Amino acid sequence: MRLADSFRSERFGAVRIHELQRVIELDSGSSEALRAVESQMVVVVPCMNETRSVIEGVLSGIPHDCLIVLVSNSDRQPVDRYEIEAQTVEQFCRLAGRSAITVHQRDPGVAAAVKAAGMPELIDDDGLVRAGKGEAMLLGMALAAMTGRQYIGYVDADNYVPGSVHEYCKAYAAGLAQADSPYAMVRISWHSKPKLRDGRLFFSRKGRSSQITNEWLNRFLAEYSGFGTEVIATGNAGEHAMTLALGLKLRIAGGFAVEPYEYMDLFEQFGGVLESTDPDVMASSVPVLQIETRNPHFHDNKGEEHVRGMRMQALNVLYHSPVTLPAVRQSILDFLIEQGALATGQEPPRERTYPPVGTLDLDLLYDALDAEALSFRQPDGLALTGRPPAPPIDRASIPRRVA
Repeated sequence: MRLADSFRSERFGAVRIHELQRVIELDSGSSEALRAVESQMVVVVPCMNETRSVIEGVLSGIPHDCLIVLVSNSDRQPVDRYEIEAQTVEQFCRLAGRSAITVHQRDPGVAAAVKAAGMPELIDDDGLVRAGKGEAMLLGMALAAMTGRQYIGYVDADNYVPGSVHEYCKAYAAGLAQADSPYAMVRISWHSKPKLRDGRLFFSRKGRSSQITNEWLNRFLAEYSGFGTEVIATGNAGEHAMTLALGLKLRIAGGFAVEPYEYMDLFEQFGGVLESTDPDVMASSVPVLQIETRNPHFHDNKGEEHVRGMRMQALNVLYHSPVTLPAVRQSILDFLIEQGALATGQEPPRERTYPPVGTLDLDLLYDALDAEALSFRQPDGLALTGRPPAPPIDRASIPRRVA
């Protein structure tokens, strides 16, 4: 893959946000650098009640050298949708000669393991891991950390085009390969999101939620710099990747606040406004590379209420951030009242946030998952075909705590 050069970036303390880079060539003729990253990458697929054919397509788009982790929050009654998903992954691994990890985030054994490993905040009143996308991503990152690989990427399970999944993963590898810091992030901006209008496809360039999120994140930056900016184009990027060295230091927000909160947590921890406890990161800097893909993004339309919820959660984390300046905070409040999302006198609710995955006792987490979580599986495509086994997680090499 060949990317256009990024000539400009904006700084916020140690955070360097690079302007949007376009994909020039999907295949640039040299793949060694990309394969080196892919062989060290875990791709986490949060999944909720997607059809088998859509899941198969997503799996087929993930490059061969990447390790797949599917974290499901699908219904288990009256039909056990997770069992169908797990069987789909196992069959794929057998046919492709690959390994994977699957788990259901509402498995009681998973909750027991997470609590024992040191993160009771993740457990709800029913004694289970909370049912949200951010929570699924946190669990996926914990599993990725156990594998000893260096990178993690996220791909949503509701993608109808395997080729776009493949492009996202290649873009992750290309961005991480050119990053000049061990603490790097790559965020994807879709080329377009097609919709049917008057009987024909209209290739919209801006999502209904991302347009709002990007605008307010850029206003946040502009209030500090005194200069208008449109540098942030990936506020709601569900498709994104990072080094695990960075990921294990980030706090994670629940639900759909997870992606915009990644920006805010970078600003809070490494922006220089608040005192940082990580001198290594401050010295290395945190490059955020934004890449615009070539493939359009086709996925299920979840409705206007879903979009409004995503917007609200993004603005909630911005409003309550300790580094958001009063003028921006007041403007957010005025905007939400004008939109009818809040009544006069109300404040936006606080989103739930969790400690970094690096604070978990991963050694203990694995033992508890292995003993108690019936949904925790590690299909090994090589072993299934009679070849030497290649399990995703080597129990002997798991650190007790990463950070």
